[in-house]
Amino acid sequence: MTEAVIPLALAPGDVLGKLRAELSRLQNTTGEIDLLLRQSRGEVETLTRREVQLINRQRQIQSNIDNYSRTEIWEVFETAREAQMRLFMMRSQVEQLENRRQVMDTYAAQLQAVVKDIEMLAPPEPAPGAAPVKRTTGGLSALQTIMRIIDAQESERQRLARQMHDGPATALSNLVLQAEVVERLLAADPQRAREEMSALKGSATGTFQRIRGFIFDLRPMMLDDLGLFPTLRRYVQEFQNNTQISTELTIMGKDRRLPSHIEVVIFRIIQELLINAQRHGNAGHIEINLDVGEIFVNASVVDDGTGFDVQHVLSDVRERKTLGIGNIIERVEMLGGEVHFDSALGRGTRVGLRLPAT
Repeated sequence: MTEAVIPLALAPGDVLGKLRAELSRLQNTTGEIDLLLRQSRGEVETLTRREVQLINRQRQIQSNIDNYSRTEIWEVFETAREAQMRLFMMRSQVEQLENRRQVMDTYAAQLQAVVKDIEMLAPPEPAPGAAPVKRTTGGLSALQTIMRIIDAQESERQRLARQMHDGPATALSNLVLQAEVVERLLAADPQRAREEMSALKGSATGTFQRIRGFIFDLRPMMLDDLGLFPTLRRYVQEFQNNTQISTELTIMGKDRRLPSHIEVVIFRIIQELLINAQRHGNAGHIEINLDVGEIFVNASVVDDGTGFDVQHVLSDVRERKTLGIGNIIERVEMLGGEVHFDSALGRGTRVGLRLPAT
């Protein structure tokens, strides 16, 4: 069994240098985002004018439909559909860039605040001939925690942005296209329009269910209202139903509420490990054990998947190449806990963790 511990030992001067380099990188990235925003907004304006022209053209055809061939009608409506789809995508891109710009501004403000705090904590350089100033590690430890929290927040935002783009955003764009098809068929072919409307209702229902699942993944309301145990039971059941992976949950100890931040961390870690076992481990069976004591909470997740090289993955974590496991380690270490990884290629994975219960 291999214990994952990522050392962080930087002198204040090194930390300041790294933070200032990061601020410089943020400024460059922000400039690139601003340029993309200007270009995207310009294209949105052009596409909006184009959409108005095509809508007017469609109205002309509808009012004199006998004067146009089926090919001409199809070409106009197909062109309009493509233009509307392009406009929808560009508006989504503008929204994503604006959100990213806001995240970068917040991140830069946090870094600037940290730089200021370090400059205040760092002792002055000793005068010539004076005894060297003894440096303490208390302020640096707090700084390291702040930096790791910022990194974890940014990683979580990136993950959510990808999920939003690949899930609800794509599904909603498809709904828009289906609605346009129904709108065009209402006058020309009512029977076909009713069939498309039925398909649209089915798609809307499926999209709504996916969005509900997405919201549950973001922040289950049950976690705040009922606590960790009911939320885990429901999540494990839905995970098993959606993935067809045999998943067992065993909870031992007193059924009681834990501090909110402890419940959130345990839920997120188990959620991350289940997703990893499905996506990367190709697991067929997963066992989750949770033991809640008076002082510590012990948890383990065991799967029969393909496994991985622990030392290689932990090396990637240290180089910031593996976000999922890195986030798990950081969350546990920030709360003063321990996490262990036991795995090898071809023989599954066992992850054990211990967190303070209070």
